Amino acid sequence: MELKRINDFYTSTNVYIISDEDTKQAAVVDPGGSPDEVIEYLKEEGLDLRYIILTHGHADHIGYVKNIKEYKDVPIVAHKDEKDMLNDASKNLSDRMRCGKTEFDADIYVDDKDKLELGNTKLSFIHTPGHTEGGMCIRVENSLITGDTLFRGSMGRCDLYGGDENKMKKSLKKIKKYENELAVYPGHGDASTLGHEKETNPYLSSKYIGN
Repeated sequence: MELKRINDFYTSTNVYIISDEDTKQAAVVDPGGSPDEVIEYLKEEGLDLRYIILTHGHADHIGYVKNIKEYKDVPIVAHKDEKDMLNDASKNLSDRMRCGKTEFDADIYVDDKDKLELGNTKLSFIHTPGHTEGGMCIRVENSLITGDTLFRGSMGRCDLYGGDENKMKKSLKKIKKYENELAVYPGHGDASTLGHEKETNPYLSSKYIGN
């Protein structure tokens, strides 16, 4: 498995490209910016794009889905509880961002513990509401793409549509149970490891989420 990060200058969003080394099948995760750079990478590496996967429905993570779809019309994958947000520009905030009004339906709605395959690479979805109702993380081998649930040293905000701090605490507690060696790739900011976050992130402390 290869995992490529492209950071968008305007939104500071991390766009990820997951690819299977043997088959070259690939998925773009959270195309909220830098669509030209994403497409260029797909072409340069000879990758066979199969899916667009969304950790959640905010504009800075979905704003350029249309550009990727124009490059190759592949299924959009999102959690089933994110449908409402994807279909409403005022809820996903695209009506006030540079990407412009963005409303669409996912082609595949998944739930907690559902899986998807990219060639020999298996993706597992973990429902982690709190930042949004249908927020989710993606487990790929020893890597965890956390969207806006968990950041290096922080967590996603809970004060926007679909946000709920109590649900976020439960989601963080859920993530904390995974092994320390997991590499953490957040929706914004630098990568980390789950072990490092358990030691240093105040939002993974027992004081915040309980034992």
